[in-house]
Amino acid sequence: MDKIEELLTRGVSAIYPDRERLESALKSGKKLKLYQGFDPTGIKLHIGHMVGLMKLKQWQELGHEVIFLIGDGTGQAGDPSGKTRARKKYLSSKELRDNAKDYIMQAGRIVKFDGPNAAKILYNGDWLNKLTLVEILNIANNFSLQQLEERDLYVGQKKRGEFINMREFFYPMLQAYDSVAMEVDLELGGEDQTFNMLCGRTLMKKMLNREKFVMTTPLLTDSKGNKIGKTEGNVIALDAAPYDFYGMIMSLSDDVIVKCFEYITDLEMSEVREIESKLEAGENPMTFKKRLAFELTRMLNDREQAEKAAEEFEKRFSKRELPENLEVKELKSGQPLVEVMVSLELAPSKSEARRLIEQGAVKINGEAIKDVNYIYDLKGENILQVGKLKAAKIKLND
Repeated sequence: MDKIEELLTRGVSAIYPDRERLESALKSGKKLKLYQGFDPTGIKLHIGHMVGLMKLKQWQELGHEVIFLIGDGTGQAGDPSGKTRARKKYLSSKELRDNAKDYIMQAGRIVKFDGPNAAKILYNGDWLNKLTLVEILNIANNFSLQQLEERDLYVGQKKRGEFINMREFFYPMLQAYDSVAMEVDLELGGEDQTFNMLCGRTLMKKMLNREKFVMTTPLLTDSKGNKIGKTEGNVIALDAAPYDFYGMIMSLSDDVIVKCFEYITDLEMSEVREIESKLEAGENPMTFKKRLAFELTRMLNDREQAEKAAEEFEKRFSKRELPENLEVKELKSGQPLVEVMVSLELAPSKSEARRLIEQGAVKINGEAIKDVNYIYDLKGENILQVGKLKAAKIKLND
């Protein structure tokens, strides 16, 4: 009963139609078929995805049938959830499948894909790409224009006189059909997916005359509402090297510590509440952030690697030391610094590299570089440092 209580409350925003009916089904011993979908619009799963993955793990450990759905079909439409305007580019089915090739390896750090009660891996392109025109029209026949356009994001776009892309407008109906195709009992997803998942409830009732539960999980955000895990150009990837991952968790703001412990770690909730009380009493957040970084690094790798990452972080951070024995990287002269940073994996993208430069976090031989258009053409060997944790020794090869 305690496990069911935790399943229904920890890292849960809402349950539809209501918690009582789902709780009753679980206490009766019924095993449910459930899924969460992941559109592979990028190649990395990040800690924001961990909220759902940890919940899938809980369902799996209680013996329920878990489906890890890769949205190579829905991804072609482009999910408008959380977006203020239509995409400029849409990915093909092949591009989406290529993006997803490492998803199972990354998600497998949390969800089991082998052994007893292994999670199933499905691709919704396998049924969505085979739908005929008549079948698509029959799906659309179950929804009204008023029902679909009532989404907050469309209301806002209409008020602003912005273009509403019909391609993305179809997305909720395509996601809804996933539930029908798999005949699931429950769909799991972030609270920003509530509208899409409730469309699935509607379609299940109309096409199969079956009820479907919906469980929404909170988004991992800071006090300003900014998403944690995938901000602009900054992905805290699940498969990041242990030391890099540890350092990125240490760079999170203090106000997400308790949320992270609750949503994406396996600590007992009694311990999470104790940490919360200590923080409220004024204890140093750094102590608990180190614990968080260690626990997450351990969960995604192993204890030995987590211990090494923590030790190396202490060494570099407390003593402000650069890594020992930096390998010399040879580059062509005349490259923009932002491109150099990306090529050396000191920044995940050009936009993030520019942001780091603007913040004064980028130094060459100890001197801060503030010009985002800086061209790297220094002779000899030089140390390029980004923040406290990343550095490279550079030498021009011409």
